[in-house]
Amino acid sequence: MMNRRTLLGAAGALLAAPAVAQSGFPTRSIRLIVPWPPGGSTDGQLRALAEVATRHLGQPVIIENRGGAAGTMAAQMMAAEQRGDGYLVGQLPVTAFRYPMMSSRPTWDPMRDFTYIIHLTGYLFGVVVKADSPWQTWQQFLDYAKANPGKVAYGSPGIGSTLHITMERIGAERGIEFLHVPFRGGADNAQSLLSGQTQAMADSTSWAPLVDGGQFRLLVTWGAERAKRYPNVPTLRETGIDIVSASPYGLAGPKGIDPGIVRVLHDAFKAALHDPAHLAVLERFDMPVVYMNSDDYRSAVQRTIEEEGAVIRRLNLRLN
Repeated sequence: MMNRRTLLGAAGALLAAPAVAQSGFPTRSIRLIVPWPPGGSTDGQLRALAEVATRHLGQPVIIENRGGAAGTMAAQMMAAEQRGDGYLVGQLPVTAFRYPMMSSRPTWDPMRDFTYIIHLTGYLFGVVVKADSPWQTWQQFLDYAKANPGKVAYGSPGIGSTLHITMERIGAERGIEFLHVPFRGGADNAQSLLSGQTQAMADSTSWAPLVDGGQFRLLVTWGAERAKRYPNVPTLRETGIDIVSASPYGLAGPKGIDPGIVRVLHDAFKAALHDPAHLAVLERFDMPVVYMNSDDYRSAVQRTIEEEGAVIRRLNLRLN
């Protein structure tokens, strides 16, 4: 028979087993892959999140910018890891779920190759033109584009990005042939519009300083409601196009991360998500809190794959 001391020891071991934090995680810095160049809204939001999460984890959360490939570089890096240890995490935009369905040779499976940690937020998307352009309204812009097939070039964050897909959906619905120009990030996209190489910019609120400064004119936003900062600008739905596009996202790691480590990461990033310093950054970029825990995030990804797959098949979108 087991004595009282043995029973208490066994019970203590069972209680302590899931608490990975007690074993010392993390003992070194954590890499957070931002799959966009510095300076955009995603970069700003995740830097603020990392700064606060560092305090909760007791180790630095180091931002690594890996722009290109429509925001899928974090997905590529994490899928290449055989097993996660919690020291590599990254942002997964919707393109990380969309790309495998658009490719004949996908290099990752969103439901097998990632450990989902926490869902965070979404974007305010919109279309801007130069302030001295002839288009005062979204409808004037669409009318001109329809009357001039292939002559209106717009920039987006990349082929297969939510901005690209949504503009293609708009074009298909209104019978418009746009010329799509992909960029690595918002800074390059804005510079192209400023120089006159493109006629419009479809992106998140990286355009906001130039709208506020009078260089750009915001024609439409893509949220369910009008943006707080731009109450006079209509949504797509208000202009007769029944689309809401926000491309919500979160953080994940490579497959196989221990559940206890996932809890440590989740709890630290959740505390950072709701911290006043981070909330102020979300407010600046017009980004809402869209929190989901690890399990709910994974379920949401499955639904996203089903919904995006239907759009990809309808538009016949292919990468190769």
